Amino acid sequence: MITPAPTTKIDSKLCRGVLEQVVPESATKPAHVIIGVPNTSYQIHLVGTARGEIGKTIIGTIHAKARRIDVVQSGGRYLEPVYGRPRRVQGSVIAIEGNSVVVNAGVPVHVEPTDARQTAASFEVGQFVSFDALDGATFTQA
Repeated sequence: MITPAPTTKIDSKLCRGVLEQVVPESATKPAHVIIGVPNTSYQIHLVGTARGEIGKTIIGTIHAKARRIDVVQSGGRYLEPVYGRPRRVQGSVIAIEGNSVVVNAGVPVHVEPTDARQTAASFEVGQFVSFDALDGATFTQA
């Protein structure tokens, strides 16, 4: 169910989500959380743990590693798939922090390029970028 978007302001580099589920570690998968994004149908599966009640708002950062980050000219802001771990991400660069590029893809994603030919300094705020996210995107609660 899509719920109204929150109106209180937070740092644009932080993700605000609803804690949908905390999944314990199993023999084949690490512990992960499922975070729903207000005003969307997203249910993002991210490695890590979170404190709080199921169904309540949590704030933190999403970190991912990119195979290669490409500057694109058209398209929208999105995470793909809508349900599951992020595999394809596209959006605009809102900040450069250390060796990470912060991309607004509907939710902010801190992306570290893994292609040896790229660094975060290769990109500029305002550019529209797209990338394939490697397995293991994480959530760190603020």
